[in-house]
Amino acid sequence: MLKPPINPSVKKLIGASILFHRSMTTSKRVQDRSKQKRVNDLEVATEKWKILSKILFLIELLKQQPEMIIPVRSLENYRKQINLPKPHRISDFIRKTPKLFELYKDHKGVLWCGLTERAEELLEEEQRVLEQHSDKAAEHVTRLLMMSVDKRLPLEKIAHFRRDFGLPMDFRANWVHQYPQHFRVVKSFDGIDQVECLELVNWNPNWSITELEKVTGVTESTTTNLHIPGMLSLPFPLKFPSNYKRVYRYSEKIQDFQKRAYLSPYADARGLKAGSLEFDKRAVAVMHEILSFTIEKRLVTDHLTHFRWEMVMPQKLMRILLKHIGIFYVSERGKRFSVFLNEAYEGAELIEKCPLVLWREKVLKLVGYRGRKKKFEILSDMSDVEGDIGLMQSDSEVEDLDVQLEQHGSVDYEDPLLVDNSEMDVEEIACEYRNFKNS
Repeated sequence: MLKPPINPSVKKLIGASILFHRSMTTSKRVQDRSKQKRVNDLEVATEKWKILSKILFLIELLKQQPEMIIPVRSLENYRKQINLPKPHRISDFIRKTPKLFELYKDHKGVLWCGLTERAEELLEEEQRVLEQHSDKAAEHVTRLLMMSVDKRLPLEKIAHFRRDFGLPMDFRANWVHQYPQHFRVVKSFDGIDQVECLELVNWNPNWSITELEKVTGVTESTTTNLHIPGMLSLPFPLKFPSNYKRVYRYSEKIQDFQKRAYLSPYADARGLKAGSLEFDKRAVAVMHEILSFTIEKRLVTDHLTHFRWEMVMPQKLMRILLKHIGIFYVSERGKRFSVFLNEAYEGAELIEKCPLVLWREKVLKLVGYRGRKKKFEILSDMSDVEGDIGLMQSDSEVEDLDVQLEQHGSVDYEDPLLVDNSEMDVEEIACEYRNFKNS
């Protein structure tokens, strides 16, 4: 099994890990906590993603059909994934996006759904973009393996990141075999069940340089000067909500955290003591690195929890995400929570958009489905908010999508290709909110 080289200075700091205890409180409900830390622009970004995910599922479902058409009555089997509650009709939902989907009846009166010519053109364009992005996706998957304890990960878990990393639909059957110089598929046993895993083939020193190191000027290694991952002292970029006043109250603690050394996500972390300050800061670094790999710098929170053991991270990851509001932002809209990398966004928009993001924005412009018009509250002070932003599910309107701050519809969506709530569901996260002390 391949292992990264060990930095001699690591052992001393591992042994110096200090245990600490978090102060707890159960005095506030999850809604109260979330409102105090809500970032309006990123809630808009969450809604855009939820609507787009809903449409992408239908497109991918049609793409898998022999002639890219399906009886509308067969879509009833996917009502839960589409998240369209009865008595709303699926055919009405499809009619709201005529630029992408079309309906027609055959001679027996059976209603069918298919893709428009414009949608088929977009599929061809997506295929080209995915092929162009393939090498970068292979790098990110390889670096994910390099961060793992045993340098291997179950393919089923990597599947959770398929869309986020820009992997093709057939990545398990074909794509994983296109880069034998980086990784290979192996069989492994999980208890009594045999599972397919992706295993690292070659350790690339240049890929063990974190994204933060690259920003600060660390360059690629040479044959005579190989990069060895070890202890880092790099501060994380911080971006707090403009009206989040508590940052001044905790400025000293924030500075202490930023100055604290931590182990690189690519170094062997099995010697770190769970619960220590170094352990938790390394977890922040791991999550920062993984989010940096994603094309939208955003993930569903429970997708991160699937890698707690493999990446040597705390069992209660949500607690850390909530604590470091300057680095991460957690949106609680819908049944599954999302986490954003703050530094990557300016308002509701990504600062740097790769071709896949631009392609998704083209799709979004053609979407006609929206929920009821609903205004997000503009928060003058996050500690003085009343009421809550509710999720409205209605298909009573047919108009172009216009997700904006002042006029917005909400569509709750659970990605059917990545459904797995066994690790961390909303109730567990709500409990974390109740148990975590605001800081």
